[in-house]
Amino acid sequence: MGAGTVSEAVSRGGSPNKPGWVTRIAFGLGGVAEGVKNNGFEYFLLLYYSQVLGVSAGLVAMALMIALVVDAISDPVVGYWSDNLRTPIGRRHPFLYASIVPVAICYYFVWNPPAGLTGDALFPWLLTLTILVRIGFTFYEVPANSLAAEITDDYDGRTQLMSFRYFFAWIGGLSIQIALLFLFLKSTESTMGFFNMDGWHHYGVWAAIVIFFAMLTMSLGTHGHIPHLRAPPAARKLTLGTIFREIFETISNPSFRALFAATLFGLVASGISAALNQYVNGFFWQFSTDQIGVLTVSVYISAVIAVFVAPMTGKIWGKKRGAIVIGLLAFTIAPLMVMLRLFGLLPPNGDPLLFKLILVVTVFDVGLIIATQMLMGSMVADIVEDSELQTGRRNEGIFFAGISFIRKLSQAGGVFVAAAVLSMSKITPGMRPGDVSDEALRTLGWGYAGSLFVIWMLMILAVSFYKISRDSHEENLRQLRERRETSSNP
Repeated sequence: MGAGTVSEAVSRGGSPNKPGWVTRIAFGLGGVAEGVKNNGFEYFLLLYYSQVLGVSAGLVAMALMIALVVDAISDPVVGYWSDNLRTPIGRRHPFLYASIVPVAICYYFVWNPPAGLTGDALFPWLLTLTILVRIGFTFYEVPANSLAAEITDDYDGRTQLMSFRYFFAWIGGLSIQIALLFLFLKSTESTMGFFNMDGWHHYGVWAAIVIFFAMLTMSLGTHGHIPHLRAPPAARKLTLGTIFREIFETISNPSFRALFAATLFGLVASGISAALNQYVNGFFWQFSTDQIGVLTVSVYISAVIAVFVAPMTGKIWGKKRGAIVIGLLAFTIAPLMVMLRLFGLLPPNGDPLLFKLILVVTVFDVGLIIATQMLMGSMVADIVEDSELQTGRRNEGIFFAGISFIRKLSQAGGVFVAAAVLSMSKITPGMRPGDVSDEALRTLGWGYAGSLFVIWMLMILAVSFYKISRDSHEENLRQLRERRETSSNP
């Protein structure tokens, strides 16, 4: 790509250091692929293979866990590889382009298994395809997120990039979920919606198409920045010992350790919230299916709120303080409504005012939670220069791979806590909201609100140990510029 084309690509509202709206939207649209894949794997894959296709739930869970572990192990490998790759189109884009077609094809086949395989005979198919999809996404996700630290070193520019990324990921995941539930899985005279095989197959087709074009848009939309991206380190002889020494040296950065711990706590809390969400809405609040549907769709508004709140908060207070302030607000509000009910300070179930209150609180609370995620994602990018001053290497891939690694391994923690809460509440499969005792509902409420509040406060505590501010980031950039000028003019 010529210099004129590059200049045109980066000048639409920006510069090589401050990407314009074309780059921001392209980078953000890449998050749609992650949103679609995560939504399908986390919410529907177990249901589809166990309830619809007849694979025993234990085997499905085993396949998903094995694939998750293999995927997590691949993160640091791909991160280190993409930090050190030398090609005419840079370090990251070869991974992006190479992953597009395999991921889309494999995701399609996850939802369209061979007709001749039924029941537990589908286990090898499920295991193989989920591993391929997850590893393929690692080849895409780690280099893609690493570009946030390479496309710009501007403190606020990185927040804008990551805000677009999370915004489109939430919108993409939510949209495909709504399409699956309300368009593809339609009930017929002879088949309930969830057992509509054609609907699942059509979902696989359209989800694969969306993933393909989202990944392609991201790759092409950031291609013009390749001449401005950081060059890989000089070619050198690498041994296994050298690789592991450099990886551990890189992740020893104190700000990275703080975000690593914060991500761990945050994802455990998210797992609890996701696993118990339907129980709280259906049993605790006794909302109807239509009301729960409205709460789901309201996340669109939350995502719009977040994409404005995160950059504004980061600019006014800085990322760390902004994440702490809006995090404290969001993570206090989330369990507050449940606690108010436990103390008898809210309207009774069935009162229209109760649903309106929960709807308004949910819209703004989820918006603040998404904004916190956006700020923390941008904070990862700022560690790159801080680490480069210490190690002499730029390791964007390692840092984003580390966050991806803990994200995958911590998913089970939230589910484990949620299962413990349900067990203590004595809410068993097949129960209907009217069958649950008041004591069980109180246990559910305290378990849900209490566990979320404690774990989210631990997350905020971990964020407080992050050391990079706007001023220190600018100082890091200044020292790196001086170092490069000195090395280029001996």
